[in-house]
Amino acid sequence: MKSSFLNEAVARGFVYQTTNLEAIDEYLSTKGRHGYVGFDITAKSLHVGHLIPIFTMRLFQKHGHKPVILVGGGTTKVGDPSFRNTTRPMLSNEQIKENLKGIKSCLEPFLEFGDDKAIMVNNAAWLDNINYLEFLRDIGKYFSINRMIGFDSVKTKLSQNNSLSFLEFNYMILQAYDFYRLFCDKDCRIQLGGQDQWGNIVCGVELIRKKCEAEAFGLTNPLLTTSDGKKMGKTANGAVWLSENFMSAYDFWQYWRNVADADVINLMYLFTDLPIDEIKKMESVKGSEINALKVILADEITSIVHGKDSLASIHQSAEQIFNQSCEDLAKIDSVNRFPTEKSASIIDILVKTQLCSSRGDAKRMIRGKGVYVNNEAITEDYKLPQDLSDGDLLKLSCGKKKTVILEIKN
Repeated sequence: MKSSFLNEAVARGFVYQTTNLEAIDEYLSTKGRHGYVGFDITAKSLHVGHLIPIFTMRLFQKHGHKPVILVGGGTTKVGDPSFRNTTRPMLSNEQIKENLKGIKSCLEPFLEFGDDKAIMVNNAAWLDNINYLEFLRDIGKYFSINRMIGFDSVKTKLSQNNSLSFLEFNYMILQAYDFYRLFCDKDCRIQLGGQDQWGNIVCGVELIRKKCEAEAFGLTNPLLTTSDGKKMGKTANGAVWLSENFMSAYDFWQYWRNVADADVINLMYLFTDLPIDEIKKMESVKGSEINALKVILADEITSIVHGKDSLASIHQSAEQIFNQSCEDLAKIDSVNRFPTEKSASIIDILVKTQLCSSRGDAKRMIRGKGVYVNNEAITEDYKLPQDLSDGDLLKLSCGKKKTVILEIKN
């Protein structure tokens, strides 16, 4: 392909679907193009599920183009219903403003912002002041209900007997209008997003074609999944957040350090700046040696998100938690602790902390003498000591590389 961005994006696995690959390639063969990705402001931090579109825009900028980050100060008030079984909770204007501060700080490690670089735009600038009748007459006439309910994101929800409110149904039109406004204001002709955004993106492409008689493009990323098809980005404590206010740099590093062997190479392509040829050489690594690749993966992505200076303390904490005596657990303050009731079953704890993937996996590890509490192997009938007090700490290990700290809560 002519476009250096597309060549690398395809090679690394960022491209799932496009509206017109040949035309996009021709368009992006000239540097300095604007492309955008949107994020609704539903929380104070972005999470691992946002990383693929973020890294796509990082690559977009690396190859000489100009990322436009659209934050949904307006659309967050509606909520994207795409492939969701439930309606998103309604947020107040104050909550949205507070969340916006955190979103900007999450994006700064990935992109270089500036007047002639990456920019951030809030769609509240045009959506908050829409005249409803004018909007219907000027924009609504370009949308076919039959066409809209034909998109998978809508069909899937309706087929599961879930209601789709008129409020949510408008989301697709509002996102299309965002694309139209960025086309008019920034000459932005390409929208990027997750594969679940395909219907919304296509609506924007068609609106620009019908209203402006101009060509615009859409490109979607694959969703972040494990090798067995499950969504990535969840832990026992919830989402894997990018902000250190919600997840420590150590726990973020540890998440990547403990990914499944089968996922390491794919994640190397997606979430590191390592050259493609260098990663290809890693594909032949097997067995216990793949653990070294997991450390490289964890180091690379953590240094991007939290800075290279964070790695020294992270490695020190990892060394401490694996090797330090149990009496000194309280000295390790960079590692999140798992609140645990002393009446809890050790099997349930192993699953909840994700040291084991299932109850069966936990039982197999215990029978194989692979589970340790305070460095001593346990049996299936093990119970947490009942003389523990509120705030006491225990070291729980599974195998040689997975260890957590339990904090007793009475």
